[in-house]
Amino acid sequence: MTPRIPKAPLPAEVEENMVRQFGAVPENVAALWHSPEVARANLQFGAEVGAWSAADASLKSYAHMAVAAQVGCSWCLDVGYFQAQNQKLDLAKASQVPVWRESDVFTSLERDVMAYAEAMTNTPPTVTDAQHASLLDRLGAPAMVELTAFIAFVNLATRANVAGGVTSQGFSDACEIPLATRPAEPHGTSAA
Repeated sequence: MTPRIPKAPLPAEVEENMVRQFGAVPENVAALWHSPEVARANLQFGAEVGAWSAADASLKSYAHMAVAAQVGCSWCLDVGYFQAQNQKLDLAKASQVPVWRESDVFTSLERDVMAYAEAMTNTPPTVTDAQHASLLDRLGAPAMVELTAFIAFVNLATRANVAGGVTSQGFSDACEIPLATRPAEPHGTSAA
């Protein structure tokens, strides 16, 4: 699939920054640039979200990829693997996020974070009091607030990419890890 909105030309400094960060201009940024205000706000908020530090980076990375796998955002999975490598996260684990329920590489906490991310992503959300309380007890209030806001932001980004027809650009090719594919019937999703 090609993006449903054609790419817009970016200012030279923005294009150079994107190439420096990713090796290429992300198609979602180029599509958003038809409205520079929206694109700049999205980039700025994304940078702010990326700078939050109360929650563990690997937990947020796995949550991001769990949401992306559930929503079907191949661009987000692609860039998620690329970022996992750049953040020196465990690539063997990262490659298994789409099949985390069947994989034995994740800790109990990592599994609970991915389940929480999926529960927040369901329509309507299916987060339970017990699920939230369990994570709050283990992570603490600052990290739980951050993780929840992070997952909400990731839902915005993944859904916008899927609706806009933005798909994988091959960022993860640099990882040289075999990427797991998600089962045909995702767990815990609703068709609503």
